[in-house]
Amino acid sequence: MSTYKNFTLETDADGIALVTWDMPDKSMNVFTADVMEELNAIVDATVADGAVKGVVFTSGKATFSGGADLSMIKSMFSFYHEEKAKNPEEASKKLFDLVGKMNGLFRKIETNGRPWVSAINGTCMGGAFELSLACHGRVASNAKSVKLALPEIKVGIFPGAGGTQRVSRLTDAQSALQMMTTGQSLTASRAKSMNLVHQVVEPDQLIPAAKQMIKDGLKPVAPWDEKGFKAPGGGIWTPAAAQLWPAAPAILRRESAGNYPAALAILKCVYEGLQLPFDTALKVEQRYFTEILRSKEAFAMIRSLFISMQELGKGARRPVGQPKSDLKHVGVVGAGFMGASIAYVTAVAGLDVTLIDRDDEAAAKGKTTCETLVKDSVGKGRMTQEEGAAILARITPSADHASLTTANLVIEAVFEDRDVKKAVIEAVEAVLPEGAIFASNTSTLPITGLAKNAKRPIDFIGIHFFSPVEKMMLTEVIMGEETGDKALAVALDYVAKIKKTPIVVNDTRGFFVNRCVLRYMAESYDMLIEGVPAAMIENAAKFAGMPVGPLALNDEVAIDLSYKILKATVADLGEKAVDPRHMELVKKMVEGEGRFGRKNAKGFYDYPAKPAKKSLWRGLKDLNAQKKPEEVDMEVLKQRFLVTIALEAARTVEEGIVTDPREADVGSILGFGFAPYTGGALSYIDGMGVKAFVELAEKLAQSYGPHFQPTPLLKDMATKGETFYGRFDPYGSAAKAA
Repeated sequence: MSTYKNFTLETDADGIALVTWDMPDKSMNVFTADVMEELNAIVDATVADGAVKGVVFTSGKATFSGGADLSMIKSMFSFYHEEKAKNPEEASKKLFDLVGKMNGLFRKIETNGRPWVSAINGTCMGGAFELSLACHGRVASNAKSVKLALPEIKVGIFPGAGGTQRVSRLTDAQSALQMMTTGQSLTASRAKSMNLVHQVVEPDQLIPAAKQMIKDGLKPVAPWDEKGFKAPGGGIWTPAAAQLWPAAPAILRRESAGNYPAALAILKCVYEGLQLPFDTALKVEQRYFTEILRSKEAFAMIRSLFISMQELGKGARRPVGQPKSDLKHVGVVGAGFMGASIAYVTAVAGLDVTLIDRDDEAAAKGKTTCETLVKDSVGKGRMTQEEGAAILARITPSADHASLTTANLVIEAVFEDRDVKKAVIEAVEAVLPEGAIFASNTSTLPITGLAKNAKRPIDFIGIHFFSPVEKMMLTEVIMGEETGDKALAVALDYVAKIKKTPIVVNDTRGFFVNRCVLRYMAESYDMLIEGVPAAMIENAAKFAGMPVGPLALNDEVAIDLSYKILKATVADLGEKAVDPRHMELVKKMVEGEGRFGRKNAKGFYDYPAKPAKKSLWRGLKDLNAQKKPEEVDMEVLKQRFLVTIALEAARTVEEGIVTDPREADVGSILGFGFAPYTGGALSYIDGMGVKAFVELAEKLAQSYGPHFQPTPLLKDMATKGETFYGRFDPYGSAAKAA
């Protein structure tokens, strides 16, 4: 048996070499420079060994591989920027050569003269799936944990190691485009039906089946290297292709508003590549991949949605020196839909949960919500009946606060009312053991004020969940003025346990996400008041890259809740804190028209019974004199939405609410879907250039109000030529944040 650092190689009596990828000290195999070097050496070794008849490639871990490592992705960007600083003309060529290394290695496997079979035992993503596609045979386990995908589009790039060319030569072009432009995950059976996998077998038959393929005479030649090969469906010049290709760019633009250059690059790679010899097609893909890597969208999306998300998820903001929390029992007070959902995700994470409400009936109703969530997951094949039963067994409904005496962490999720929360805090603290942490799931009420009701404010913290809890990946962890490091560590450990991404923010009304969301909705109020047609408001937001228009979002949040927030703001901060026109508009919707949002099927939209779709309420046009569509500049509407949110994000930095730009970016994308192609609210500013952003904001302020005036911080940064990632460097070294 030959042993490498990241692989083992063992050849059996039949001459089949089993190459097992099992990186030490890592929970998942990932591509690194070392892995690439060793894999290259393994190809050479198996070719040189006359006893080797073929190779089976598999993973020694529960998952196959998640693709490229953080350091590998970072190195591509740092390499390009360093080379660009030395010699701009040569930088692109050197980047082109660098990105071709993985492609070259996979092509080497494909043409090495020995049959290779990829035995896929778990999650197989990105470059790992591209490696598998370069193998001559592919066998996948039928375990439900097996997912295959080329998800690169979700971080602003595309499958650039042969993925666009191999997938489009194995399955029909339409399915190939759908898979790669959405980044969708495939089950093993779905991958087989698309001809991306040859066999699907029981987990214990994976390696034997892979070896049998070689014994049965698997040819060490890819289909496209055979004479006379034709792509599925006949390629580009067919009647079917004549239907697909003229429509594909239009469909892509409808779905992405032209905001994602990597998605268009996929279309170009497939369209051009299918007309060329395979090796030439790989060069076309390499050229487009180099181009995309140089785009600001790829840089911003990879930084926020890949690098920063992983760093925050792994505890980048966890206080140093705090021991890892030993969480076993969590209490959730408030068994409404939000509290029940928190209990559910906690139990899914393997923790015991006590779900408290005012009486046994209310608590039991909360567990019923959990049962519904389990039933839904079982029905969709996401968990087995046994797994669902085990989750529910960990949830104990109760009306007795004394059942919290063994809890390490208690989360209150009661009505957003100071007096109600005060009563809960006092009742819980009467039984909560010394050292346990109390967390409030409040969406707007400042944590410092709530902590005044606590005996130990040092152990009081905010954990703000977003609805629906089981789907939303973000949590805001809010530090009160007296919150201690232990409380923060426990909160972050809990969030990691339930597999959410945390951002840590300091205390303020609305924290970070809701402050930005309220600005987004407030700008739509301004537009309605100005007479901008509602359809143009919603479409402009979507063209700007927002997943949901502000009026539809307000319906989901509930218009009557917006009304309550406006009234509470006036009560706390005075009438000048709220635009009276907004108050009048929302009051008319709620009190005058009885339109509360989706919850009563009447809001800015009407919600008829299914299967009919929602539609904008026709009465909106009667609220104010309407402008003609030709009088409205859609580009300006798009700018207003993005700039008003980015300005609010910048204000939170200036006020010390957000101290790490990674958290503003990740929070804005995961929290409310801020145009992901920008990399987030602060990356939007950095990507444009602070000086250009300030000029745009000042221009908007002249026409649309003083809320567009850039802050003193932004003006100072513009003068000094700074960026947020430079001035507020999350890594402690400005040199690393370029």
